[in-house]
Amino acid sequence: MIHQNTILSLLPKCKTTSNLKILHALILTTATIKTIIIPLSKLIDFCVDSQFGDINYANLLFRQIHSPNVYIWNSMIRGYAKSQNPKMSLLLYREMLQTGYSPDHFTFPFVLKASSVISDQFCGKCIHSCIVKSGFEANVYAATGLLHMYVSFRDMEYGLKLFDKIPKWNVVAWTCLIAGYVNNNQPREALKVFKDMGHWGVVPNEVTMVNALIACARSRDLNTGKWVHECIREAGYDPFMLTSNGNIILATSIIEMYAKCGSLNIARELFNKMPKRNIVAWNSMINAYNQYERYNEALDLFFDMLAAGFCPDKATFLSVLSVCAHQCALALGETVHAYLLKTNIVIDTSLATALLDMYAKNGELGSAQKIFNSMEKKDVVMWTSMINGLAIHGHGNEALSMFQIMQEDSSLIPDHITYIGVLFACSHVGLVEEAQRQFNLMTKRYGIVPEREHYSCMVNLLSRAGHFGEAERLMKTMSIKPNIAIWGALLNGCQIHENIAVASQVKVQLTELEPVHSGIYVLLSNIYANAGRWEEVNMTRKMMKHKRVAKNIGQSSVEMKLFTL
Repeated sequence: MIHQNTILSLLPKCKTTSNLKILHALILTTATIKTIIIPLSKLIDFCVDSQFGDINYANLLFRQIHSPNVYIWNSMIRGYAKSQNPKMSLLLYREMLQTGYSPDHFTFPFVLKASSVISDQFCGKCIHSCIVKSGFEANVYAATGLLHMYVSFRDMEYGLKLFDKIPKWNVVAWTCLIAGYVNNNQPREALKVFKDMGHWGVVPNEVTMVNALIACARSRDLNTGKWVHECIREAGYDPFMLTSNGNIILATSIIEMYAKCGSLNIARELFNKMPKRNIVAWNSMINAYNQYERYNEALDLFFDMLAAGFCPDKATFLSVLSVCAHQCALALGETVHAYLLKTNIVIDTSLATALLDMYAKNGELGSAQKIFNSMEKKDVVMWTSMINGLAIHGHGNEALSMFQIMQEDSSLIPDHITYIGVLFACSHVGLVEEAQRQFNLMTKRYGIVPEREHYSCMVNLLSRAGHFGEAERLMKTMSIKPNIAIWGALLNGCQIHENIAVASQVKVQLTELEPVHSGIYVLLSNIYANAGRWEEVNMTRKMMKHKRVAKNIGQSSVEMKLFTL
């Protein structure tokens, strides 16, 4: 006769569902333990918790138990709460109540988690009411579960009230509150709570540290980030030690913090020290180089990643396609596209937009349009990329037509980037009245506050059309100070219309803003030369020599890309 302990000792050795079924058969066929609940409960636990388990098989076992105790109910509820079907956790909880079983303090955290995952606030609040009625509100497990649920619902105000009511603040509660602020885009509040945690003498764990690092990255707070990194070292969690087992998530979070705060050299140094790297670490570093316009280094690292045997994922392709777009590297972009098609990665809206943007910025509008047309669902970012691509490459009318079609879908709300493309299209075609109408609609209908790029488009259009008075009036009404791009746009119009008076006024403003920019002096010199004002030409060139301004090789006086979009 096989003893119960013998069967249970075999559980850790199970690697497949077939192994589980064999043990289950032993339990059912061994007379001495057929009626004993413990082996089945252990089998259920294994199905729920092990990577080799099966939640559906756990449910089959569960249904064979005539009177499951609260522990077994909790095991099943826990299993479904972390499964791909968390709603079943809530259905089991309801079934548990209907069959007369009373939940305990371990039950509630699981059903609260399930409510959070499926964003069911009504159900979550009903469970909260049950917790109060059951007298478990002061229990640290139930209270922490409530805190997690409410911060997941983005109710940080109520979450903070619940936190204050917790009888004893443990590291889980503190971490939950910090993560809540991080996930609700309040990184500075998250860091404030992290610092308060130290004052109360609670030692953070690795999960706490990861959330603190994310908060530093999002707030671009390098000094606090360095302090958090030092706290990690002092706590003995340093994942870059060769002798360390190395929490790769923590290591990646440290690298990403330095990278997003602009300390790319430190980030790369730590990346090179990692005892073990995963695809997330590679992606963080490649994306950082891309964000800070260090495109060659991004590509070098991408090729290093491939050489190391890593397969690119969606995040990798998004970064590399962005690099190809900014570098106008069409051949490489096409190669990356071909590589992407050979993978099992589904081309969703974000990947399609990255491909579209790469082709559009490289002037391959046919390929960009083909990708655009192939997508059934298009978000505002994809529409914007197509509109801007058409506008930048001289297809102003097509860009405006596409914008009009986009507006027929009430769910698509144009943003400030969309309107840069629209105004640029108007500028290219010379539609002054349409540009003014769109500029006004941008603010009145969509509440978009004009930025320098919008003003630059408008000033460029008005000055090129010879409407210098309107251009200057618009600049005076700006809520932000005009930069060199806007003054340069006005100066560009002065060259077209040989307006010496306005050019002389602009000259003072430009030299104050950026006195050593060669484009200013070259353009001014040519404006004066075209008007036959040779004395001013000589004076301008002397100013260049005096200020040691060198003309850029191959720079034309009409190449106002230095100043305009």
